[in-house]
Amino acid sequence: MPFDAASPPLCAPRWRTLHADEGDCHLSLTLEGRPLIGVRLVAADGVHVHLEQVCPERPEQALWAACYWLLSRDPACQRLVWHLPQAQPQAVASGLLVPGEAPGQYLCERTLFWQLPQPWLGETLAGVYPQQMQISQGKRHPRRTPKPRGEVYRRFDARLGAWVSLRTLEIEQDLERFNRWQNNPRVAHFWQEGGTLAQHREYLDKLEQDPHTLTLIGCFDDEPFAYFEAYWAKEDRIAPFYPADDYDRGIHMLVGEEAHRGPHKVASWLSALVHYLFLDDPRTQRVVAEPRADNGKMIGYMHDQCFHCEKEFDFPHKRAALMILGRERFFERCTLV
Repeated sequence: MPFDAASPPLCAPRWRTLHADEGDCHLSLTLEGRPLIGVRLVAADGVHVHLEQVCPERPEQALWAACYWLLSRDPACQRLVWHLPQAQPQAVASGLLVPGEAPGQYLCERTLFWQLPQPWLGETLAGVYPQQMQISQGKRHPRRTPKPRGEVYRRFDARLGAWVSLRTLEIEQDLERFNRWQNNPRVAHFWQEGGTLAQHREYLDKLEQDPHTLTLIGCFDDEPFAYFEAYWAKEDRIAPFYPADDYDRGIHMLVGEEAHRGPHKVASWLSALVHYLFLDDPRTQRVVAEPRADNGKMIGYMHDQCFHCEKEFDFPHKRAALMILGRERFFERCTLV
């Protein structure tokens, strides 16, 4: 299984390979042919993990890799009970492990594990961007962090056997692709943004200058297949229609490549997109969307990913369904692998 928990920030990750020798009662992991960790597994009121050997140069990475492997192979597993001969303060400080009731016992909780920002994000977070309230176009909201550039999220989807990744849209690189996608009759029916290259350049230029919207390209195995807009809801047109919090994020979604349509692909990219937005700022408590109310297929896909429909409402250009997914619900029911 591909893995690299220590890729250099702001660089294309050099993905290595994690191999396992596993059975019902043991798991041994090697990374690039070098032993990483060995554990004994005991099934008793959950999965109990007894550490037998660990790479001394990178113990936290080794613990992370074992947690990742065990949680990914069983999406129903909500907790790992670790038995460690000595404390792991860095793993506890990061949230990877939580002290248990007995000495030497630590818990890895699925809901916490998938909230760790690395290695999923494309850059290491130095901390949460400071808050300063401001008013723009009559709306009071926090100052937004500068937009990232390049790849912002990458994860190996074990169900698909493929990498799902998100990168920022680059106009010169992506304009023709965006134009082709928007002029697809299937897409145009819902987006109503068909037009010329010049019109689409103007559309994307405007969004590039807009601090409240981030334009993204979705990729499977580095092949672009979709366009997403992630926006801060507080200063968006959706804000008057529900009580938007300061760090709510909203999404617009477009799958342009026919080969990457279908429920199994939606489950992969939609969960990745939501995962990225919740990791991008831990203050984000909700992700919202407003698909056309008659887009039953998309609404159904969103229900499958734990969104709920709060209500229907009227924009000037469409009847919309307000779809909401809370952070707690997403991570409590997290089936990422």
